[in-house]
Amino acid sequence: MSVGEICQRAVDTAEAGEEVRAAAQRMRSRNVGSLVILDGEGRPIGIVTDRDLALRVVAEGRSPSEVRVREVMTAAPHTIVEDTSVEDALASMRSFGVRRLPVVDAAGRLVGLVSLQDILALLAQEFGQLSDVIERTSPRSVALT
Repeated sequence: MSVGEICQRAVDTAEAGEEVRAAAQRMRSRNVGSLVILDGEGRPIGIVTDRDLALRVVAEGRSPSEVRVREVMTAAPHTIVEDTSVEDALASMRSFGVRRLPVVDAAGRLVGLVSLQDILALLAQEFGQLSDVIERTSPRSVALT
């Protein structure tokens, strides 16, 4: 299965020049943990997470209305092409030490976002299906009396 099949296609974005306060309010209202920053062609140039805001703004005592997203985002985020396998995406997350990867098309334009949570949900579903198969094909236990 590819990441294109399981990624979230509705991705919340931010402008590099907008106030961190506005980005944080968008995260809260949309109930998301990250925003992707795009260039004029729709290619990811950055990603900002709730953790970035906590560590790079709040913990440093900076004013969210004075700090711009570009100052705290992770620039040039690792991305993954939509036809990449889920296994390879998981390996990339592990290698890069990230929980989310922007998913791009062959031209590098954003098409979705895959998270560790998306992959874990898929694996849980597959393990449930395997459990059903094992249950159906296993001989019934007979109680000895």
